[in-house]
Order: sequence, then structure tokens, then C-alpha cells
Amino acid sequence: MLRILLAGLVALTVPTCVLAQEQDGLLPVEQAFALRAEIREPGRIDLHWDIAKDYYLYKSRISAKTAQAGTTLGKPELPKGIERHDEFFGDVEIYHDAVDAHIDYTADPATTTIELSVTVQGCHEVDPKICYPPHPTRLALVVPAMAAATPSLFGSAPAGGVLGLAAQPLNDDEPLPAEQAFVFEAIAMSPTEVLARWTMPNGYYLYRDRSRVDAVDAAGVELGQPTWPQGIDHEDEHFGTVVVYYGQVELPIALKRADGAAGTFTLRGEFQGCKENGICYPVMQRDVVVDLPAASKEQLAAAAASFKPATPAAAMVADASADNALRSTAPPAITDGGVLGALLLAVLGGLILNLMPCVLPVLSLKVLGLAASGESLAKARGHALWYTAGVLAGFAIVGLGVVALRAAGQALGWGFQLQQPGFVAVLVYVLFAVGLSLSGVFTIGAGLGGVGQSLAGKSGPAGDFFTGLLACVVASPCTAPFMGPALAFAFAAAPVVALLIFLALGLGLALPFLVIGFVPALASRLPRPGAWMETFKQVLAFPMYLTAAWLLWVLGHQRGVDAIGWILAGAIVLALALWWHERSRWNGRTLGRVLAGIVFLVALWPLWKVTQLEPPAKAAVEASDGSVAYSADALARLRADGRTVFVNMTADWCVTCKANEKGVLSTDAFKAALERADAVYMKGDWTNTDPAITEFLQQHRAVGVPLYVVFSGREGPGQVLPTLLTTGIVEDALLATTR
Repeated sequence: MLRILLAGLVALTVPTCVLAQEQDGLLPVEQAFALRAEIREPGRIDLHWDIAKDYYLYKSRISAKTAQAGTTLGKPELPKGIERHDEFFGDVEIYHDAVDAHIDYTADPATTTIELSVTVQGCHEVDPKICYPPHPTRLALVVPAMAAATPSLFGSAPAGGVLGLAAQPLNDDEPLPAEQAFVFEAIAMSPTEVLARWTMPNGYYLYRDRSRVDAVDAAGVELGQPTWPQGIDHEDEHFGTVVVYYGQVELPIALKRADGAAGTFTLRGEFQGCKENGICYPVMQRDVVVDLPAASKEQLAAAAASFKPATPAAAMVADASADNALRSTAPPAITDGGVLGALLLAVLGGLILNLMPCVLPVLSLKVLGLAASGESLAKARGHALWYTAGVLAGFAIVGLGVVALRAAGQALGWGFQLQQPGFVAVLVYVLFAVGLSLSGVFTIGAGLGGVGQSLAGKSGPAGDFFTGLLACVVASPCTAPFMGPALAFAFAAAPVVALLIFLALGLGLALPFLVIGFVPALASRLPRPGAWMETFKQVLAFPMYLTAAWLLWVLGHQRGVDAIGWILAGAIVLALALWWHERSRWNGRTLGRVLAGIVFLVALWPLWKVTQLEPPAKAAVEASDGSVAYSADALARLRADGRTVFVNMTADWCVTCKANEKGVLSTDAFKAALERADAVYMKGDWTNTDPAITEFLQQHRAVGVPLYVVFSGREGPGQVLPTLLTTGIVEDALLATTR
């Protein structure tokens, strides 16, 4: 029966950064207040804003400046607006729909281009009522004597069109808005090829390994393998050696089409880049509508014959060599070591997992099994090998699940299976059943970790294998040092390399018992078998019950108190089935064993039932720990205000997270450090799948929770703290923002 539970456990195991103004249906600021500018005659700059419906601009918040030597600007000449009393600015004038203005300027006679920055501020006046922060637009306008036929406004291009660029950043340290720093365009080069293009002004660069393209709203259109040009090796303070692009990069992409009819599809670009010696922008996403011309049958056939499908890895790192792909996505700690360094870190991380509280209850079973074989070196080796096989099988299953789900486009992290209520419920059953076995209610086969029908009974390979598999499963809530870099490498690497890293992690977990099993001097130091083992076996049942109770608490947070009730009832029925089966096995009654099997099937009903329950309504974060709920919008607003923010990404099933919160983040010392730094404590809950938190984890190359990031003010990508926190580490990170 327990094998059925284990099969269910295995089956369940393998089952964008959005800008603030794109939330809640709001337009990006450059679309809400679309600006056109040109110089029709020397000495005068004409401006025109198209203001979207339900939006308005403040007259008093329109300004212009220039840092160009030899050029001076007058004040913007604006028409009278609609008078209104504003809750923020008092009596104001505003504009709806559209507004025209002009700015007078003087410049040296030899000046051919006027560089300036125009800043505006406006609001959305219906639900959600929100005001945008001041928004600067950089312009480089050609004076009439040198005027060209291309548009002069930087960063404004029609969807699907190709932009003529004339603007350059001003000579100051203020970063450009993301829409102007990274212009994304696309156009059909032929019926079976599209060209994507990024354009960056001087001093800005694009990461290759953080850039990808996808087709959306594209029925019958499939993107092929992108062909990225040669990039530049760049030593990045956050990601190590990466490949970047300056200026402009063009990306040809072959298309496979189901038919040759003319039509359109949307090409989505997702990318990230930085200002040199300045800020790094969050992951950006832009959509461009591409017009596809009609294709002949010959063109469709030729495209299909040469088509090379895009792979999941290629979607992010294009068709760079495997070495470049790994080097670009690997964290700095293993950049130089490559695959070998990642494997070594995985072994070390698995070794340290043996000391984590989530694994200790199962390891106690293994100690019992090794003690039972104290008189035989051959038995000790058998225990060690079968246990190792179980551990490796468990990590192979998780690794294959990661590879398969990643290929399906799912974003994953370590412990992702614990986000599935069905998996957690099955794990409760398994640990409860193991506890019942240790308490003597029933026996599992010929033995489990050396416990069986009697102390003299032989321990079979199935028990050792199952113990190893269970050790892998219960290790999921824990994250040990060295695991993070290795798993980050695995989640970005080719499938074969990813699987090797998961196996190395399992090898590290099994290593202590392999050493004991194969080193006679160590094996001889184990205690001799004896009557003490029966007591020890029964004591070990209670950590299993406690672990099952903790998982019930996790399940309650995922699916509410009803889920706890269902699984408690199911566990009682499961206990009845196992007791009845054991009793019938000893008295030889076949009917009793059949009825026990029926009761066991009834006990499985709650496992299905909890997967049908809806998550409980998300309550506001309690103020007892002083935290506020994470959202990308709230984080952006706080950083725009210049505040320091301590972000804690956690989950109820994450043992390491809870240990850090109890030992560091709930202490008076932490609260005092927050006050001294004038910092906001922000918490994100990843107990259930949350795309916003998954996006945040991906931006910071985290393989899962916990993740701690300290943001200081408006600039910088944030400081990522170690997985295991101390008060000193946290205080240094927070107080560094005040120096």
C-alpha cells in the first residue's frame, strides 16, 4: 500500500517584471501623454501632446532644460488650461485630449542639433485614480538647415514600424527612461523571416543572456532558432563575465507558417540592460505587431525544410555555444569553474543538507539500519548502496521534472513541488504511515531501514531504497549553503548538465553513509545490535508525526482549514487500513486484507479533494512583524521616493526561511536596524505559485526561497544577502545605505 502512496508522491513531484504604469490596465506614461516635437523655424521648438482618454496633464508640471553648451531655453509657452482644485497641488490648470506649446531658444550659429529634456506630470482620473511621477523625455532635434525626413523624437515608433533615430542622451548622469534607453522594434524581412532590433544610445548595453523573443497571438506561426551576432565580453559586478551589446543589435528569426495567407502576429521582446557605470534596469517587456506578407507554397516549403525550432535554452541565450550559455548564466562563484565547479558545489550542498532539520528525521532511520548491520561489513555496504540508489533516484526524478517543466515554459525554483497542495497532502500520508510503522502498527515489506517484523529479521533493499527516496523528498523545504549557485547553474544549463547537477546534489546527501558503509574502521564504531534498537525505533516515530503536523500547517495556508480537516480524516482512515491489513496478514484472513485494501482506497479520496479546494483569500500582511506585502508596484514607488527596502521572499514550507525569520528577522535588533536606516520591510509569500514573486526571483537569479535583497534608494540592482542570515549580515547591509 505504501508503494501506491510513493507512486502518487513521485507523480506529483513531476507535475514579468511589469512596470508600475502597466498595472491595473493603466497605460505606460509615454502612451498616456504621447509627445511629438520639431523645429520648424530657428529659435522655436514646437511641442504637441496627445493625451489619452481619462488622463490629464498638469500645466504647472511641464518644464524643459538643457545641458548643451551655448544653448539656452526659454520657459514653455502654454495655453490656458481647465481650472481645478487639486488635492496634491491646490489650485491648478490641467489639459485633456491634446495640448500644443512652444519653447523659444538661442544657440550658437553653428549648432545643428538642439538637445533638451522635457518633463511632464499627469494623472489617471478614473478608477484606479493614480498620478504618475514626473516623467522626463530626452529630445535631440535637428535645426531646419540640417533637417532630415525621419522623425526627430527619440523613442516613439509605430507598432511594427522601423524607427529613424536621431537622439542621443544628454551629458548628465540622470538615466534615460527605459523606453528610450532600449528601443525594441520588429519588421518582416520576407514572408518567412522577421527581424527584431534593439537600439541603445551611447553608454547603455543589453545583456544577451537576459534577452529573448516570443510569438504571441500567433496562430500558425512558429519562431525558429534566433541567430544572435557576436557580442562583447563584459565583466559585470553582479553576474560575472557576460556577453553584452552596445549601440544596435539585429536578430534575424526564421518563421514556420501553417499557411501563406497575409496576416499579423505579435512579437514579444523580453530583455534587460544597464547604463554603463550606472543603474541596471528591471526586466522589460515590449510587444510589436508585425505585418506578414503572403507566402507562396514554394516559400513555405523551403522555410519548413530549413527550419530549426527554438529550444528553451536558446530562447534566453540564443544559439551561443554551450560554454558561453553556461558562462553567461552562471553566478560569479562558479564562473571560472564551469560545470566542474557547479558539480562540486552541488556535492557540498548535498553534504550539508544532512545537517538540516527537515532531513534529520529520515536520516535517523538510516542510522538505525546501519546499526542493525553492525556485525557485517557486507550488510553495511548493501544498506549504503541501496540508500544511495534511492537518493539518486529521487533527485533524478526532481531533475527530470525540472527539465520537462522548463521545456514547457514553466518558471521553477528549488522546492517548487511543495507549492502543489496534492504533493504536500501525499507527503503527510507518507510520513504519517512511516511513523505508524515505527510505532509498530504495521510493517513495510521485509523492513524499513533495518526495522521489520523482529530485530532478527533481515533488512531488504526495498526499505533502504525507500528511505533514500524519502530523504530526497523531505529535503525539498531546506536550502543549504553552496546549493544556491549550483542550482542556479542547473536551472539555466542544458538538460544533461542540469540532471548531472541534481545527481551530484543527491550524491552529497548520501555521501556520509557511503563512507561509513565502505570504510570498515568507521563501520566498526557503530553500536552493536541489541534491545535498545526497539526503543530507538519507536522514539523515531515522533519526529515523523511532527513533520506530518508541520506539513498539515503548510497545507492549511495553501488551501485553508477545510484541507486540514480532509487530510486529518484521511489519515485516520489510512491508519485503520494499515492496522487492518497488518492484523489480517498475521491471522491469514484474505477477506480482511481485501477489505483493508478497500478502506485504503477510501483514504485516498481526501488527496484528490484538497486539490479541488480554492486558496483562501489572501489577507493583508499582519503588522506584528512590521512588514508590508510585496508588489512590484509598491517596490517601485518606495524606490522612487528614495527609501531603503529590505525584501524577504519566503514560503511557509521553507524551513530555512522560518529559521531566519525566527532567529534574525523577528528580533529587536533587526527592527532597530530598520529604523536607523529608515528602511521598509517588504515580504513576499511564495507558499503558493505567484508569478510576480517568480519574476522577482528570476531577476535576481535565485533558484527559490529564501531570497533577501536590500535596495538602497532609486539606483542599483539591490544587494542579495546569503541564504543563511545573521544579525550582523543584515545590519551591515541596511546600515551601509546610510553611510
